[in-house]
Amino acid sequence: MDDSPKRFDRIVAILIQLQSKKVVRAQDLAERFEVSSRTIYRDIRTLEASGVPIYGEAGSGYSLMDGYRLPPVMFTREEAGSFIAAEKLMQKFTDREMGRHYASAAYKLKAVLKNADKDWLSGIESNVLMQPADRMFNENAPNALAMLFKCVAEKTQAILHYQAIEAEVPLTRTIEPVGIFHDHNNWYTFAYCHLRKDYRQFRTDRILEIRQTEQPFSLTHEPLENYLKNDKEKYPTTRVRILVDKKIAKHLDYEKKFHGFVSQQMIGNQIEMTFLSQNVQNGFARWYLMFGDHAKILEPESLKTDILELMEKMKSRLSMNHSEARERLNPAYLSQKKGGSIPKALR
Repeated sequence: MDDSPKRFDRIVAILIQLQSKKVVRAQDLAERFEVSSRTIYRDIRTLEASGVPIYGEAGSGYSLMDGYRLPPVMFTREEAGSFIAAEKLMQKFTDREMGRHYASAAYKLKAVLKNADKDWLSGIESNVLMQPADRMFNENAPNALAMLFKCVAEKTQAILHYQAIEAEVPLTRTIEPVGIFHDHNNWYTFAYCHLRKDYRQFRTDRILEIRQTEQPFSLTHEPLENYLKNDKEKYPTTRVRILVDKKIAKHLDYEKKFHGFVSQQMIGNQIEMTFLSQNVQNGFARWYLMFGDHAKILEPESLKTDILELMEKMKSRLSMNHSEARERLNPAYLSQKKGGSIPKALR
C-alpha cells in the first residue's frame, strides 16, 4: 500500500470534498486527482477503516453520514490569498445581498487562519482592486441575483417586473428559472415564461422588481446547458474568414469573442481569423468597419457587398451633413437667421 505524503494529502482532500457535497462520484474524484477509480476505492476503504462513516450506492456515489463533520480545516497561505480575489470579484460582479453573504462567509474562513497568515493576508488585501464594472442590476432590484439563486435551488416560481429591450413599457412576468449564467458582461437567467408560454432569457439589469413565490415549478426542466446549447443551434451561423495585420489583431482580442470567434493562425505578418457569425450583415459588418483599413475579407463574398452598402450609406449621410454645414456658414443664411443684413465683411 502506498503510504506516501501524496496519498495522505489526497485522502484528506477526498474527505473535505465529501463534506462539501451531498454525493460524490468515484469517477469525479478520479478525474480531479488524476488517478484510477481503483485507487479512489482503496482511499475510501482507508477512510472507512479510520472510522469515517461513509456509505455508497451503486451508480450514485459516496456520502457521509448526515451530521458527521470534522473541525474546521486549516488553509494554506495560497488558498487564503484566493479568498481575496474571490471577495473582490463578488463585490463587483454580484448583487448587494450575495456580496453581503460572501463577506460574512469570508470572515468565517479568515477566522481559522494562523496569525502570521492573517498578517500576510492583510498586507495584500488593500492592494487588490477591481475596477468598476458596468451596471448589472437595477437599483430597484439590488437582490435580483440572490433571489434567482433561491428560486433555482428551491424550484419555485418568481414574479418579475421586466423591461424587455424591444418593449415600450415593462411587463409583469411569472417565470420558472432553470438556471443562471454570465455572458457578455451581464448576468442572465434562463427561464420558462408563463406569459409567453416558452423559454426566454432575462437580463438582470432589466429586472425592475422581483419576488419569489411559494408556487412550485409546474414543469420539469432539463439542465441549463442543454437549453443554452439548443438555443445556439436555433440560429444559423455563417463562416467568416479575415486576414488582419498583426499590429492590429491584438486590439481585437476582447471584442472578437462577441462575434463568434473560433480560431486564428499566423500567416506571415498577418493573422487569419475564423468566425461563426450569427449576424454577418449588421453585427459583423459594422464591427469590421472599425479596423477594415488593416484587414482583408477572405470569405464570404456577401460580407464585402454588405460592407460596401454600409459605406455608401455612410458616404451619403456624411455628404448631406457636410452640405448642411456649408449652408449654415453661408453669409445669406447667417443674415436670415439673425434677421439683419449681410455684414460688409461677408459680402
